[in-house]
Amino acid sequence: MFKTLSSTGEGFYKEKGSKFLGFAYPCSTIEEVKAHLERLRKENHGCVHVCYAYCLGSKKEDYRYSDDGEPSNSAGAPIYGQIKSFDLTNVLVAVVRYYGGTNLGVGGLINAYRTAAKGAFENAKIVEDEDRVEIEVRFTYATMPFVMNAVKASDCNILEQDFEEIPKLKLSVPLSNKTLVHELKAIKGVIIKA
Repeated sequence: MFKTLSSTGEGFYKEKGSKFLGFAYPCSTIEEVKAHLERLRKENHGCVHVCYAYCLGSKKEDYRYSDDGEPSNSAGAPIYGQIKSFDLTNVLVAVVRYYGGTNLGVGGLINAYRTAAKGAFENAKIVEDEDRVEIEVRFTYATMPFVMNAVKASDCNILEQDFEEIPKLKLSVPLSNKTLVHELKAIKGVIIKA
């Protein structure tokens, strides 16, 4: 089990005219991280920096932080420190800075980035989760009620659903959930791909 976010959160800090906007997102892949950062840069084209940190995986071994042009370790490291402080993984927190015309110094930057990141986490929903496996389930229209009942009764997330020619679902299933796959296999006509 590990702690992560189930919803996004935002934080705000202002110092000597500079504004620091914190954004915390649940993320489980590098692609999701890149997509959020790209969107933030597009939406905040007048900002001077988008500093960030992320941590991925239940073992918290995949992490990175960036100062995005700020003095070394004045932005990314304090943001990453908040991920560690809240003991989170599968998260990205980015802080967008709008420059206010006055230099804050390294100490001021550390405080600003840390405070904006902390506010983003405080305004997000933190939950416990566990490692998951993705499976694809194909079935017939006749078996759809049985499949949907089994899915609704389990602790899994529906990632994609397609009810065109051959109904199928893409599910994210916790590794501890041993019963769902067995229940689905017991329904005639159900095909499961890992």
